[in-house]
Amino acid sequence: MATGVSGRFSRVFHYDTLLLTAGIWFLAKFLRYALPALFPVFQTEFDVSNAFLGTAFTAMMIGYSLMQFPSGVLADRFGAVQVIVAGAVVAASGALVLGISAPLVVLLGGMLLIGLGTGVHKTVSIRLLARVYPDRTGRALGLFDTLGAFGGVAAPTAAVIATDAGNWHALFLVGAVVGVALAGGVFSHVPRRASNGVGDADGRDNADHTNSDDDTNHPNPETNSETNVGLRRYLSLFQNRRFSLFVGVTLCFGFAYNGVVAFLPLYLTDNGLTDGTASLVYSALFAVSFVQIVTGDLSDRIGQLPLTIAVLAVAAAALGALVVVGQASALVLGATVVAFGLGSHGFRPIRGAYLSATIPGDVAGGGLGLVRTLLMGVGAIAPAIVGIIADTAGFAAAFGLLAVVMAGAVVFAGATALSK
Repeated sequence: MATGVSGRFSRVFHYDTLLLTAGIWFLAKFLRYALPALFPVFQTEFDVSNAFLGTAFTAMMIGYSLMQFPSGVLADRFGAVQVIVAGAVVAASGALVLGISAPLVVLLGGMLLIGLGTGVHKTVSIRLLARVYPDRTGRALGLFDTLGAFGGVAAPTAAVIATDAGNWHALFLVGAVVGVALAGGVFSHVPRRASNGVGDADGRDNADHTNSDDDTNHPNPETNSETNVGLRRYLSLFQNRRFSLFVGVTLCFGFAYNGVVAFLPLYLTDNGLTDGTASLVYSALFAVSFVQIVTGDLSDRIGQLPLTIAVLAVAAAALGALVVVGQASALVLGATVVAFGLGSHGFRPIRGAYLSATIPGDVAGGGLGLVRTLLMGVGAIAPAIVGIIADTAGFAAAFGLLAVVMAGAVVFAGATALSK
């Protein structure tokens, strides 16, 4: 009996790094996706347009995207734990700003802090988890993204409850407290856990790490310190044709997905759903993120590229259907959104696993950060473009553009699979 209890405790303890990093990712998603759910409130309270809201969300996401590459480089040089903790504290500070009643310009500053703080997390966490769980990277990333995505499930419902209670600011005050608590957990616990496993929490290889396979992946084997890796080394990754094509996949996906999640509640209400029903459907988009556990595990078994084509094809078809059905019933719109969620969420752990396996270890943090900078930079402009098109030509035209871009991701994925 004692042995069984000890074994179960050991298994739980083995996943503490995953749970803590996923907890911060949950909070990051919660803080970001509570904002679109509050757009109708902001329109009433501050008398602003769709274009303004889209541009504000874009500004936040630009701040998010700008942190991807620097955070990866800093993790290469100084350690993942320090970067993760600093980002969580900055995001909590932004939540604290949104947690007070203040003029709109101050609240926009809080949104920017949330973007900057959450922007450092995923790039560094992917690398950390790939080192702590090397034999099950896809599964670990699937769990990480699934737990994180439930922040998007909780956010719309919490926003509705807080709004009905007459104080949406309280939502962000709670987020600030949780952010500081999680940062403390990572700082105090993750270094001890990871240093007792296969990887170092600081994101550096163990001193006795001399895997010959790694040497074959490094064009510059004489470079034994990440501090000597320059920007040219990171940019040289794009000389690999398959790598560049896969980056094209991620850019198309990022643009389409971010455009959808920024305006889906307004798109649904524009097509006849009530605010409450639209928030429920919006939550369903994130609720199906459990598919990431399945696709992450499958990517470990059957390979990333065939699965990438399949899940992105589902996402593109569902997004096209969402445009075609228009003012359909809540059931039809909800089913279409669920299908889009299955395809789009299913891609996330596959993307992380493919990039982790492709990028050489000596530039793992900065290389992934560079890709995510491009990804989130392109994704960041999507809300502004969708907002402008929605104001001028309607939501159907805006979401039609997003469906075409998602189809482009499928094309790039096929080209990657065929490329040598």
